[in-house]
Amino acid sequence: MNKERKLWIIFSAVMVLSFGVLGYYGFEIYQQMPPVPKSVQTEGGTVIFTEKEILDGQNAWQSIGGQEVGSIWGHGAYQAPDWTADWLHREALLILDQYAQEEYQKDYEQTSPSQQAALQVELQ
Repeated sequence: MNKERKLWIIFSAVMVLSFGVLGYYGFEIYQQMPPVPKSVQTEGGTVIFTEKEILDGQNAWQSIGGQEVGSIWGHGAYQAPDWTADWLHREALLILDQYAQEEYQKDYEQTSPSQQAALQVELQ
């Protein structure tokens, strides 16, 4: 057997094995996808949202690329904004406002740059 033929056989075997593994785990992920409940209720029985509302929300999320944000269900924040970072930023601004109210009795945006720097250090 010549060297080129041997390399093609090895290459083919690696490709078949690799795609076999990808196919197997792709099928497993699909089979074990998270369930969607018929409804979500409070302990008192009040319906918070239904399966249709969940699926409508999922469709809205997917229409703006939300399914692309991390985990095995997507491939990272390539298509959609990073909502985690946005939420953390908003939370930090809320905390800075609370600190400014406690220390200076005014909103964070109304404080001087030196006061803002001190509040940011406190937040960190």
